Amino acid sequence: MVFVLTLLLAAAAAIAYAALSASVSVWGVLGAAALGFLTGNLLFLLVVIVNALFLKPLGPDEGIEQQHPFSRWLCTQGARWLTDLGGARVRMSGLEKLPEGPFLLVGNHRSMFDPLIVMGYLGKYNIAFVSKPSNLKIPFVGRMAQSAGFLGIDRENDRAALKTILQAADYLRRGVCSMGIYPEGTRNKTREPLLPFHAGSFKIAQKAGVPVAVVCMRGTQNIMKLPLIYRTPVTLEVLELIDAETVKRLKTVELAEHVRALLEEKLLEEPGKEGKA
Repeated sequence: MVFVLTLLLAAAAAIAYAALSASVSVWGVLGAAALGFLTGNLLFLLVVIVNALFLKPLGPDEGIEQQHPFSRWLCTQGARWLTDLGGARVRMSGLEKLPEGPFLLVGNHRSMFDPLIVMGYLGKYNIAFVSKPSNLKIPFVGRMAQSAGFLGIDRENDRAALKTILQAADYLRRGVCSMGIYPEGTRNKTREPLLPFHAGSFKIAQKAGVPVAVVCMRGTQNIMKLPLIYRTPVTLEVLELIDAETVKRLKTVELAEHVRALLEEKLLEEPGKEGKA
């Protein structure tokens, strides 16, 4: 929505310039459109900053009782805005497998755009992410993300990581939001389809008693080649929903092996064989 509004503002600025200017030039129209587009983006950033200033600061171990609805909306719109600016053309499939209630989303991780696409295109499922702590220290954005349910996890500190897992499980149990986590722990920058999994990620679903949605994304590593001009094909496919009973019955290592096998099989499949949207 934000991206569309900035385009509309750019078009309005170009039309206004053409209508009010005594002599219209192509460069003048383009300049007015660029100024309108820039103004729209700056206005959105200003709204994010003002919203963050009115939010209560949270400590690293503090959680929330409920989501801040406006922060959640800004996160969703901001994610879609950045995805559109980056030039992604997203095709989705398997969404009918997602439940109406809270769930844990897990998947492969190749780009910073992975969680942005999930938030922007699966907004109605209200998914917040367990992320690295540095993301929640970004000025204004971090505070807003925390109020929307995002959590930081320190994988180098087992005690701190366990606190985050328990907090994420609490959010799911209370229906604050669904949660997303990448079992690889970081972006995969290798030529291998997947990095080793952290099986402990699946404890979140086990402790909360919720299903696990396995999501495969392809093409996100190619985003930003020529933003706004070249649209990068990206696929988001829900491969399987592992029901809550199965999640509780299996060991975390077994869950990790099953999910990894699903993702690896899909990632090694020839491009173009994904399910249609």
